Amino acid sequence: MFAVVRTGGKQYRVAAGDKIAVEKLAGEAGDTITLGDVLLAGEGETLADAKSVTVSAEIIAQAKSEKVVVFKKRRRHNYRRKNGHRQQMTLLRITAVGAGEAKPAKKAAAKKTKAEASAEAAAE
Repeated sequence: MFAVVRTGGKQYRVAAGDKIAVEKLAGEAGDTITLGDVLLAGEGETLADAKSVTVSAEIIAQAKSEKVVVFKKRRRHNYRRKNGHRQQMTLLRITAVGAGEAKPAKKAAAKKTKAEASAEAAAE
């Protein structure tokens, strides 16, 4: 099964076992995270409901990408500026892509806690 997920303003097509480099995400090496923004999912040529699909990944490492050199020059004005940038990124290994109950369970639990809180407030 494959899925198209959005993270860091970019979209990635992933399947179980893939390794991807994304914009920096919070977490340490070895942590497991869930990529929540699933745009499309399917198996072969058939598509599945993206809302019911969850993508879980393991953080391999926090790293920096290749250096980008920024060089500015204005001819005949003795103006030269050299600067560089290395973007922070996270290396992920996709562990599972499939139908999961995690999203609805979290929302239901949040609604229950709000309902319980309002019931407790009414009881006091």
